[in-house]
Amino acid sequence: MKKSLYYSFILAYVLIFICSFLIIDLWTDSQNRTLLIKNQAKYLYDSLNDISDNISPKNMELDEFDNSSEFDYTKEQLNLLSQVLDSTIQVIDYSGNIIYSTSFSNTKEIKYFDITDFGNNYYTTGHFYNYFDEEMLSVALPVTSNFKTTGYYLIHYKISNINDIHLSMQNIVYITCLFIFLLTLIILLMFTFIVFIPVKKISTAALEYAKGNFTYEGLSEFTSDNEIGRLGMSLNFMAKELNMIKSDENKFIANISHDFRSPLTSIKGYAEAMKDGTIPSEMQDKYFDIILFETERLTKLTENLLALNNWDSRGIHLDITEFNIYTLIHQNIRSFERKCEKKKIRFNLITKSKYYTVSADKDKISRVIYNLIDNAIKFSPNDSVITITISSKGEKVFVSVKDTGIGIPKDSLSKIWERFYKTDLSRGKDKTGSGLGLAISKEIINVHNENINVISTEGVGTEFIFTLKKALDA
Repeated sequence: MKKSLYYSFILAYVLIFICSFLIIDLWTDSQNRTLLIKNQAKYLYDSLNDISDNISPKNMELDEFDNSSEFDYTKEQLNLLSQVLDSTIQVIDYSGNIIYSTSFSNTKEIKYFDITDFGNNYYTTGHFYNYFDEEMLSVALPVTSNFKTTGYYLIHYKISNINDIHLSMQNIVYITCLFIFLLTLIILLMFTFIVFIPVKKISTAALEYAKGNFTYEGLSEFTSDNEIGRLGMSLNFMAKELNMIKSDENKFIANISHDFRSPLTSIKGYAEAMKDGTIPSEMQDKYFDIILFETERLTKLTENLLALNNWDSRGIHLDITEFNIYTLIHQNIRSFERKCEKKKIRFNLITKSKYYTVSADKDKISRVIYNLIDNAIKFSPNDSVITITISSKGEKVFVSVKDTGIGIPKDSLSKIWERFYKTDLSRGKDKTGSGLGLAISKEIINVHNENINVISTEGVGTEFIFTLKKALDA
């Protein structure tokens, strides 16, 4: 992640806040003032309307208002309402003559008064035909007599009072905006420490891994159980695995180089020796056998490599048939007779029945059995016994191949299924293996959706157990 991205984000955040503040300020300033005036006008109108029916005579003649005692109660109530509402209340006739006012004024007439100036509203704002020195909110209520409008009640309220309320409301808006800004700033800081900095570390680590530096320790501190934490731990785990793969690749190159170089060196050396006469003709048959043996090793290694490559690119194709696993094991045992005679190794085949029909790919399962028996012979001492057990449970058939050989070290148990992996004991005891047999066996069993496991103790022996699906008619 480039630094400019984060700074651009900060700049966008500031600009959005400023624009939002200006929009809120300008919009709320106009809307709040308009709403306050409208609400105050309605309040004044309702207040005056509520008492007008009670304080005014039914047939109210305005020309008698100032002289008749009949209107004393009306004046008293108007004065009281004026004080309560902090306003000036006037009674004017249709022409604009002031009949009565709750505040003293030498002016007895409102020049150019025209009720139509109020439009569809019952209120207006301004200096009210220059009658007041300051801006007022003026509300009109008709005075009727015999169902005719003879004049108006006018109530005038100072706009400055509304402005004070409006200013208080705007201050609340400003303070609210400030709190929102501080809150979002806290959120931004949390985002920086919780998201941006970890993502930046992950980005840096990814670049290091892309360079091949899988030992980079920048993500070792990621332990939080959230999406970013899990991503960091996953990348850290990936780097360790890639580092192991890199190490395994180096071992693979070393092993495969050794496995190819040794027989090639033997073949080349014996061939040159026979060509230049170093080996006499009567002994050449012996060395021809050695050359053929080394050639078969190379052929077997090449076939295994090609098989694994084909399985990786196209997957393993299975030809599922039903066959007797006991017969297949017996056939594989016979193929090792000469090899076992040299080491005086015997087989002990334990089974309750000679008929265990399974559903699997016969050729590939035969390869698994061959690899496991070959592996057992390879690591078994002379004059020992290899035990092969066949049993069944439920819908599964279990096959076990157990030797009494040197065993496998604990730190190697999880690696024996890897391609070209050989333990040090393996290389010391037997150099004919390619390190592919167990890898091939595991892939074959896995593609059958079955399991293969190993139990081993150093100096005691090793047991391999795999399962197969029992045939339906078994």
